[in-house]
Amino acid sequence: MEIYVVKQGDTLQGIATEFGVSAARLAYDNELEGERLVVGQALIILRPQIVYTIEDGDTLQSIADRFQTTVLKLVRNNSYLINEDFLLPGRQIVISYEAAEQRNIEIFGYAYAFIQEAVLEESCLYIQELLPFSYGYNEDGSLIPMNDDRLLATAVRFGNRKRMVITPLDRYERFNNQLVVRLLSDSQMRDTLLDNILQTMQAKEYKALDIDFEFIPGEYRDSYVAFIAEARTRLNAEGYMVSVAVPPKISDDQLGLLYEGIDYEAIGNAADSVFLMTYEWGYKYGPPMAIAPIPSVRRVLDYAVSVIPREKIDMGIPNYAYDWPLPYERNVTEAETIGNLQAVRRAALFGAEILYDEEAQAPYFYYTKDGIAHVVWFEDVRSIQAKYDLIAEYGFRGGGYWNLMREFRQNWMYVNQIIG
Repeated sequence: MEIYVVKQGDTLQGIATEFGVSAARLAYDNELEGERLVVGQALIILRPQIVYTIEDGDTLQSIADRFQTTVLKLVRNNSYLINEDFLLPGRQIVISYEAAEQRNIEIFGYAYAFIQEAVLEESCLYIQELLPFSYGYNEDGSLIPMNDDRLLATAVRFGNRKRMVITPLDRYERFNNQLVVRLLSDSQMRDTLLDNILQTMQAKEYKALDIDFEFIPGEYRDSYVAFIAEARTRLNAEGYMVSVAVPPKISDDQLGLLYEGIDYEAIGNAADSVFLMTYEWGYKYGPPMAIAPIPSVRRVLDYAVSVIPREKIDMGIPNYAYDWPLPYERNVTEAETIGNLQAVRRAALFGAEILYDEEAQAPYFYYTKDGIAHVVWFEDVRSIQAKYDLIAEYGFRGGGYWNLMREFRQNWMYVNQIIG
């Protein structure tokens, strides 16, 4: 695997010829529109090791058996085969790529119920666990259900484990920290909620629970840990695991409503695993910057490993971009949330050159529309590689995507190279 950055004058065929790969496959792996390239755009270059030409009567299983591999691996290498009932004779498929570094890591992702099926299917090819987002709850401890049946069926189809997510979402689908306060103050409500969670997990064959509580008042810090410990005791006894999503802290005494109620060390002891939400430095209402700049992420990781066992930690990976109008005005400017593929296509549309911040390890570009300047920060295969390198460097359990809602094939092509 190589990463190539497009230069002025490059063509798709020229790059393909230089690296000895198929132009059609290069376009597919990077979701290129026609042959349109953007100066500064990062492309993932995958060199096939074994290519097979489909013969009449072949099936994915027969091809997998012939090359001593699996159907899953064949489809991962050729994701357009996901829904193909008939293999077209004469078509070439990749059996294997040139050797890449293999890493023993867990990869999961969150998805809302309205995710497009094609995007969900491609994501589920490469993750091990799907987290439908999210169940809420009422003041009596009853669950606010979500329509997760389609997501769970797709997860089963691709062999993904399923992790239930519980958040303090009220019936209006808003984060409500009064629900947190009520829950942490009422033992009967906690018992009822855990009973309902357990019943739902059993009925829908979830394997784990993810607790994602945010904006916890500082005075409820210990109560929150006690709830996590209580949930783990109840669920572990029934064979289920408990994870907790936490905001990106850099010290125990960090101020702010997002941080004061979160005790990294105690949560690390109380839960089976911890998901670090290492993103949103660049955010919708904030000044333009990288969403997950590597130096800022490192500060969080350094603090986390000082109080939580590394093997319990999963690192967050953002799968989205922000487009800010300029100039930025505090409390006035609001960024548009777009996908990473959409960002590149927007750069192409406006003839922008994609730049790369070597310190933040993130791409960005400027453009002008209707007389208004914009800046877009997004993720590409370079920034994704930097994040997976951090996961390997720190020896973490794995990584989790917030979220799976948008296309990002070159990311999955990279993941395919490291998961074996």
